[in-house]
Amino acid sequence: MKIADVQTFIVGNPWKNWVFIKLHTDEAVYGVGEATMHRAAKTIETAIIEFRRYYLGRDPFDLESIHDELDKCGAPPKVRAAVDIACLDIMGKVLDVPIYKLIGGSFRRRIKAYANGWYQTDRVPGEFAEKAKAVVAKGYRAMKFDPFGSAYGTLSKKEVDLSINIVAAVREAVGQDVDLFIECHGRFNPATAVKIGKLLEPYAPGWIEEPMRSNRMEEMADVGLSLSIPVAGGEGLAGFDAFHKLFAGKSVQIAQPDTVGCGGISEMKKICSLAKMYGISIAPHNAMGPIGTAAALHVDASTSNVMIQEVFEDFATPLAAEIVDRPILIENGEIVVPTDPGLGLDLLEEQMAKHPYDEAHFLDLYGEGGWEKRKENRPVDTIR
Repeated sequence: MKIADVQTFIVGNPWKNWVFIKLHTDEAVYGVGEATMHRAAKTIETAIIEFRRYYLGRDPFDLESIHDELDKCGAPPKVRAAVDIACLDIMGKVLDVPIYKLIGGSFRRRIKAYANGWYQTDRVPGEFAEKAKAVVAKGYRAMKFDPFGSAYGTLSKKEVDLSINIVAAVREAVGQDVDLFIECHGRFNPATAVKIGKLLEPYAPGWIEEPMRSNRMEEMADVGLSLSIPVAGGEGLAGFDAFHKLFAGKSVQIAQPDTVGCGGISEMKKICSLAKMYGISIAPHNAMGPIGTAAALHVDASTSNVMIQEVFEDFATPLAAEIVDRPILIENGEIVVPTDPGLGLDLLEEQMAKHPYDEAHFLDLYGEGGWEKRKENRPVDTIR
């Protein structure tokens, strides 16, 4: 069996343009993968095509060899991820087993989920609280949110008070038995991160996430030493080496590699094994499309130190369910791991074609209106 061709698809959901691939073999079997890259869908699509000389003509079962070739030639991590996921999908289909059977077997059949994408609202504590109640009503026992608006670097006292009041309102609304994870989106300098973390401690969040970017590893470690709250991070890092540095520097207590962002399922499994050596739990980041979610679930199913999985499926856009034949199933706050061969779902080309690329589809984390409103951005030709 050889990889004979690659198709690329850009699907314009309102928050970001998803990028998917189909890898076709010469034996009429294909696999699907994802390479979504925020603000750079066309760029990553071009990279998938330009690097195809390094994976076309190869046996999809020779995955380590494909990885080595793509790594040596400098292929971006998300290109490697898409090819990796698609090759494993092919392997699972050919062998008639789900991917998790190929990467460690069944450790669990369900994984606790935490909801994201649920708080599309103004920065009003009461409105956040009402939205949070709706999450719990769906059966979730964990949720993540960013209360900090468009802040970057530092916060005024007024903004600090509002942000903490939002957290307090959500905690009061959902009670003490629901896990709250506080997202910072890498906003802060170290002093502000410590200040915010100290103010959050009375509300017992499960973690404070990326108070600054994870590549600022020494500063992340210093923040962690100053707080009783675990520090989580790693979503923006790619590859085994970067996570080795993160773990060795004791920069986080909870690691958040993204299956698409870090280089694929194979790389994710290596990162999870390394984390286990350091006694670090894994909470996979997942803000991609449904292929990325499915890929993460196979890691979750086969990996003992995964503690919880991020999902947007119930609160983001119904498009995630519309473009696949078997949508992700979430029951009472737990995700059901797919058991069909390969990834366990397929892309629907006719449905994807209804949602073309749109340059206005990206999120401005620090822009006017704030992350929480999920506003679409203006096309370039409307900006003066």
